[in-house]
Amino acid sequence: MRPDDSLEQAARKRGYALVCGCDEAGAGPLMGPVCAGAVILPEGCDIPGLDDSKKLTEKKREALYGVITERAIAWAVASVSAAQIDATDILSARIKAMELAIEALSLSPDYALIDGNRSQGITTPNQTVVKGASKSASIAAASILAKVCRDRHMVEMDRQYPQYGFAQHKGYPTKLHYERLRQYGPCPIHRKTFLTKL
Repeated sequence: MRPDDSLEQAARKRGYALVCGCDEAGAGPLMGPVCAGAVILPEGCDIPGLDDSKKLTEKKREALYGVITERAIAWAVASVSAAQIDATDILSARIKAMELAIEALSLSPDYALIDGNRSQGITTPNQTVVKGASKSASIAAASILAKVCRDRHMVEMDRQYPQYGFAQHKGYPTKLHYERLRQYGPCPIHRKTFLTKL
């Protein structure tokens, strides 16, 4: 099943003209920010190959990133830092990143389709969609923007902290990442609250 715009169309039929999809990337890693994307696609917009970012290769995501940013009516990406995640919790940080991405859109949406099952803290009228990036085209587009932006940031962080292999594992809790953590200890962008078992 590929994502389509039936949820967006249903919202438009209820009188919401501008419908955005919203998703985040980076809830699971041990370091770095959680990033969120928000995308408003034009009605009837068909982007070949569009899918949940988790189902796509890095190369495919990079290619789709260009198509999405070109064809979207409005798009934005926002992030919440590792320090902010530690100061609150990952759920609050995910919601905050999504709210910031929606606020950063050049056009203010009337309605938001939010990936997941929680949206407390999102001020735009919205509905949550479990596995939303597999169902909604605009959520799928948002998932790709969030993932690509976060991965690009990880490559930059790899240059700053080359000993951890961030470009390779993107901060996720892999065997290599744990090995390097034991060897070098955490760096300033690690999430301290995620390292309690270390």
